[in-house]
Amino acid sequence: QVQLAESGGGSVQTGGSLTLSCTASGYTDKEYCMAWFRQAPGKEREGVASINSDGSIRYVESVKGQFTISKDNAKNTLYLQMNSLQPEDTAVYYCAAGEVEIFGLRLPCITTMSHRFAYWGQGIQVIVSS
Repeated sequence: QVQLAESGGGSVQTGGSLTLSCTASGYTDKEYCMAWFRQAPGKEREGVASINSDGSIRYVESVKGQFTISKDNAKNTLYLQMNSLQPEDTAVYYCAAGEVEIFGLRLPCITTMSHRFAYWGQGIQVIVSS
């Protein structure tokens, strides 16, 4: 069973930076698509960025140029570098993972297909104050 644990959240002032980490355990020899999601107070969860097993990356339009997703396969760790943070970035951030191939089908590694992510972290709070 894959388990994900986020760290690195906290409070920061407008314009500041934070780096979130997500450490995975219980991986098998399968390939995984990984992603970050967030849920702001009173809003639905939204995808932020994804990174596939081949290193291909996608971002939601609103964070392009501001956030950077990366991973360290040797450490089984996913990162989200967040710069120029604004109050609207305040949210609970979730790490998610899903197998690249499910039932013989290679699914796109995109956050709009949230159901393709079988494993989720518990979430970590990021608060950006003005």
